[in-house]
Amino acid sequence: MHLPPWLAHALRAQRGPIPWSAVVRGALSAGPLLLAGVLADRTSLGVVAAIAAMLAGINDRPGSRRVSVRRIGAPALAGAAGMAVGTYAGQYAGAVTLTLLLTLVGLVAGGISAVGPVASGAGTQLLVGSAIGAGMPLPLEGWLRAAAYLGGACWLLALRLALPTPGSLAGDFRFDGEREAVAEVYDAVAALLDAVGGENATSRRVALTAALDHAQDALTGPRLRRYASSAAERRLHAQYAAALPLAEAATALAWAEEAVPGRASAGPRRLAAAVRGNTHTGPLPAPNRSGPALRALDDALLRAAEAFDRGRGGDLHTRRRTVRDLLRAVFGAGGREYGLRVALCFGASAAVAQALHHSHWYGEHAHWYWLPATAVFLVKPDLGPLASRVLCRAAGTVLGALVFAGFALVLPRPEGLIALVAVSGALIPVATRHFAAQTAVVTVLVLALVMVGGEPQASASRITETLLACAIVLIVGHLPMPGQRGGGVRSRLTAAGEAAQAYLTHVLREAEGSGLRDSSWPALRQAVRRVRTEDTDDTENTGDTRAVRWTLRREAYRALAEARTAIALAAAELPPLARHSEGSDEIVAVLEGIVDTTTACAVHLDDSGRLAPEQVRRLTELLDELHRLDEGHRRVGVRLPEVPLAG
Repeated sequence: MHLPPWLAHALRAQRGPIPWSAVVRGALSAGPLLLAGVLADRTSLGVVAAIAAMLAGINDRPGSRRVSVRRIGAPALAGAAGMAVGTYAGQYAGAVTLTLLLTLVGLVAGGISAVGPVASGAGTQLLVGSAIGAGMPLPLEGWLRAAAYLGGACWLLALRLALPTPGSLAGDFRFDGEREAVAEVYDAVAALLDAVGGENATSRRVALTAALDHAQDALTGPRLRRYASSAAERRLHAQYAAALPLAEAATALAWAEEAVPGRASAGPRRLAAAVRGNTHTGPLPAPNRSGPALRALDDALLRAAEAFDRGRGGDLHTRRRTVRDLLRAVFGAGGREYGLRVALCFGASAAVAQALHHSHWYGEHAHWYWLPATAVFLVKPDLGPLASRVLCRAAGTVLGALVFAGFALVLPRPEGLIALVAVSGALIPVATRHFAAQTAVVTVLVLALVMVGGEPQASASRITETLLACAIVLIVGHLPMPGQRGGGVRSRLTAAGEAAQAYLTHVLREAEGSGLRDSSWPALRQAVRRVRTEDTDDTENTGDTRAVRWTLRREAYRALAEARTAIALAAAELPPLARHSEGSDEIVAVLEGIVDTTTACAVHLDDSGRLAPEQVRRLTELLDELHRLDEGHRRVGVRLPEVPLAG
């Protein structure tokens, strides 16, 4: 029996080891901040700081310290701004004006969230901060609330930067996240080599892409200087750069399904161990040079060993997103749909909350801000399907409220509640593996903060308002909207198409420049032309050709992974929303085939100076299939960019 996709998604949980370092940071964040506020007789400040630390803890994910600055810091700044705006709006605006203002904030936050994960976190905290600031009854000025909020998030960020982690014993502990990320790339290369010719090869190639994305993000976080300033960091950059040709050769072997000796994966695994231990590579296995891809693998291993010994740094093969790229994401189809969906749900929940609040449905306790704040976590398309998140939110809130009601009967106040906040903060890094578990833990923490702040026990009110918010979002989120739906998927597909064809064009230009003029070339050129739809900027062709190629390949695989994620989330929506992205998985599968084949072409071109007939034939077939799918899906707006060829 197959469960509906939205229900299967709701029951799915992430797996992995317990992040003990994050657990320690969680225990030292919200609870101690609340305790400090109580001891200083500034309980309201402690409550706001604890809320910020709780939200920062949700963003405290595995990765490098440098990335955590952006992942925690940017949302914290947005949340502080939202807190200030919401506070002043709640003090001076009437119910209608306040509702319209919150709706506008939802539109802005939704559009920003389409840029990427960090921007999505910033949009979430902007909305939550504005709702809490407008409705939470605290005797604090707006600027003081914003300062307390920012201070609470910065406290957790300081813990993240200062405290060592379990992997920090080898080398400079500041770069333990980067070191583990680079080592995982070599492990992923080894796993792909082991899977060549088997049924798991595709999933291992996807895992390699994820490892490369994670390592690239870990190494390219915000910095005070443009270049790596320490020998340890330069060495990690060199080790990451050395992994790219290994990944290219392994992908080419997987595409060709060539027989790979069992010892082929031993080399990357030894390199992974050398990265983790911050040691030399030692002897590598004897080479096997029976084919182009195997020769490329052997050459890449030798260059990697040399790079490990020199440790002089290396190109991370990234291109910064321009202001034009960011504006395109915000105002494009995906950003417009995201912003409109968030604005309608956030605004509708705020309107209902205001109506109920002013009709005194709440009695003496003004918790109307819970409605829009709850809607924020439900209506984020990049975080999960709407129906799945509604179900998890409702179940988690009921469980968390009941658990807190039991604790509230027996715990002393306020010390028992402060301890409960500290325990809940420690559980957040583990609970983030499933949205229902995260909701339950957050519910306990928030209800404890409310009681410490001087309000009575509010479990029943929390359950009622959460269920009401779920109903509002479920209805409003499925209303017809102007324009085409599925904008998020379409924008990701377009980006993937652009990146894939930029990579293909670069490799074909190399092949054309090498003198390839066999009978299959005209058919391939014609196949490329058939998928043209609009002009794009010319690809960078300056500098080292291979370096440019590796940059384009990284961008292509990253864009494809993002498209896959968006399609999977859209497919898990209820049928009225899921139908707008039907057929997208076929297009991205063909694009993946094109990028894989292009990688095999690049490796063969380096080895022999020309493309193999089988590669040209396969590329032609894939491009023809892409043209057919593109024509068939024009009704949902799947369009691909023009790829100008030399000559």
